[in-house]
Amino acid sequence: MNSLESGLAAGRRNPAARPLTIDIALQSTLWNARRGVKAILRRALQQASAAAAINDGEISVVLCDDHAMRVLNRNWRGKDAPTNVLAFPADSGKPAAGRPRLLGDIVIAYETLERETRAQGKPFAGHLAHLAVHGFLHLVGHDHGTPAQAEQMERLETSILARLAIPNPYAERVRPAII
Repeated sequence: MNSLESGLAAGRRNPAARPLTIDIALQSTLWNARRGVKAILRRALQQASAAAAINDGEISVVLCDDHAMRVLNRNWRGKDAPTNVLAFPADSGKPAAGRPRLLGDIVIAYETLERETRAQGKPFAGHLAHLAVHGFLHLVGHDHGTPAQAEQMERLETSILARLAIPNPYAERVRPAII
């Protein structure tokens, strides 16, 4: 586990915030190659929940492979290709007494995530946290369908990621010139 992964896994908790209920399902054994994945996801989603002032919510995170993601993306969005993250908001009716509000499901594809980290020169843990935060924001009603919505959502994402010591994923990366 590198220092970013350690920081995400062991990050400070806000004692005033009630914990978000997070169920994580490994649907692909590819995820076993990475240590600390569940802790990274929990930390990122707790920060997103605190930033969005969402308490007593329950979400499910499914960690799959590109094949499963391609099927979901084709069936739900009409796009016959894998993507990095999909979010499926729950029908947020009033929860039963004493039960958390069901927020929905976040699905993340391992191979696409890994390809993007290599292509963009980002740490795996940081990009995983970003995708979890992005998916969470979709679950609670944020979108990026218009430029104004995208700007607002990106601003919120970068604010949450800053709390996790993750650099702005939307900033242009300046590569040093080779001399």
